[in-house]
Amino acid sequence: MKRRLPFQVKLFLSLVLFSCLLLALLGSILFHIIDRQVHHDLGQRARVQASELALMPGLAAKVAARDTKGIAELIQPMRAESDASYIVVGDANEQHLYHSESPERLNLPMIGGDNAEVLKGKTIISVRQGGIGVSLRSKAPIFDDQHRVIGIVSVGYLTSYIANINARFLWRTALYGGALLLLLFIFSWVFTRNLKKQMFWLEPKDIALMVLQQKALLEAMYEGVIAVNEEKRLILINRAAREMLDIRQSETDLIGKPLMEVMQAPPALFSADETPDRHDHIAVLNQRQVIVNRVPIVLEPGAESGWVFSFRDRNDINMLSSQLSQVKRYADNLRIMRHEQLNWTATLVGLLQMQRYDDAMRYIKAQSDGAQSVLDFVSAHFTSPALCGLLLGKYVSAHEKGIELMFDPACQLTRMPESLSETELMSVIGNLVDNAVDATLNSATPTAPVELYISDRNQELLIEVADQGCGVDDALKPQIFGQGFTSKPAGHRDLAGGEHGIGLYLVAGYVQKAGGSIDVSDNTPRGTIFSVFIPYPSSSSGHDHDQHQSA
Repeated sequence: MKRRLPFQVKLFLSLVLFSCLLLALLGSILFHIIDRQVHHDLGQRARVQASELALMPGLAAKVAARDTKGIAELIQPMRAESDASYIVVGDANEQHLYHSESPERLNLPMIGGDNAEVLKGKTIISVRQGGIGVSLRSKAPIFDDQHRVIGIVSVGYLTSYIANINARFLWRTALYGGALLLLLFIFSWVFTRNLKKQMFWLEPKDIALMVLQQKALLEAMYEGVIAVNEEKRLILINRAAREMLDIRQSETDLIGKPLMEVMQAPPALFSADETPDRHDHIAVLNQRQVIVNRVPIVLEPGAESGWVFSFRDRNDINMLSSQLSQVKRYADNLRIMRHEQLNWTATLVGLLQMQRYDDAMRYIKAQSDGAQSVLDFVSAHFTSPALCGLLLGKYVSAHEKGIELMFDPACQLTRMPESLSETELMSVIGNLVDNAVDATLNSATPTAPVELYISDRNQELLIEVADQGCGVDDALKPQIFGQGFTSKPAGHRDLAGGEHGIGLYLVAGYVQKAGGSIDVSDNTPRGTIFSVFIPYPSSSSGHDHDQHQSA
């Protein structure tokens, strides 16, 4: 398996390599500039010296007389003061009359082939091969009294001399560059180590994987999640939050915007109170009531850098709570039945121990006639075992409260609607029955029976629950299915759903989801009839509102 270098090492090597290449490039450019500058400066220096020597008093006369000894005596003091590599004097025939470095070249031709312009009276600068090597030189003409060119003065710097100057410069530059490179090494190592520390010592691929996992996790969450920085600008929002708050823009378009431009949120949500953490706080976001949890983002101890909010629709929480309450009620009904069964069994055991067998037989017959008839009826008319259990439990619960739950003889349920689950159907029937029992208990005749009719005839499921309770005013009928509506006194818990007004709210929600409808009418002589119509998929016509009302 190929071993991969850690991110810190790769970044360090990349920085070092880049720094070396950058220093080499800068050194090359700087050397080129300095070399050109040295050539220019030495060329101008040679030009000035050649021009001054050509104008020295007496030099023109000695050149005209070819007085080599006099020329040497005249030029030698100047040669001692000059930093040039050589000084040469020649005549108009390009013959050496003086050479500071090679006296043996006297009367020999001057080398280089660059004297033509000088003999025309011009001062030049050139790079040529001379008698002692390649040099950068300047040549100036010597004029006589009639302003005729009678000689040439050449002052030059050997390229080896220039190379020595450049070498000294390069040595110093290399020394400084080495020190700078060492500093860059230290900086690169400290920088990469600090960067890795800020990355929690993770590799980039690990961070990328974590980001992808976090994004997938946020998108998979059913709860809405948003995050803002200390300036209250949005830095994160998941799909559930956008759907719940009806925000149509994409996450990319929303990031960076002030939160108040994206949604309507109460200012108290961001208040700096004593407890930065807030749990189960009820708030309204975009006209939707939600339950919010707030957790601060702390990058440094004692400094909040923003907040993360997670929220759920309050209706969903209430619905879950009511469903849990229903399950608890089912368990309570089973406990009631068990308690009754234990009492019945204890009585029977006592009669048998006393050998009063005839009394025991009469007791068994008396106790079982009513319960057995209800059990036989429910089992024969309803195919759902769960629904049978619910109805038996409701029957026993109502009986314990002194109310008789009466089943219409025409009841029938042989198939479940596809648009309504068994659990939802049990919730609808259970809440309607509980609501009728509660209404009966709060009426002037708390022992009046509650009547139930369930039928799947006529291509729809019809559920009717009739009570003889206090009834519902016509003005309140459109409101009774709203969340939180109740006609009960304060402090009284709704047996149909936990908190006030949840039971009928759940019923309306399930019926609406199934594409059905609910009708509320007055019973005779008093009370209310709740009629639920849920169509079957094969139904091609509207609801057949054949409402069955029991006397």
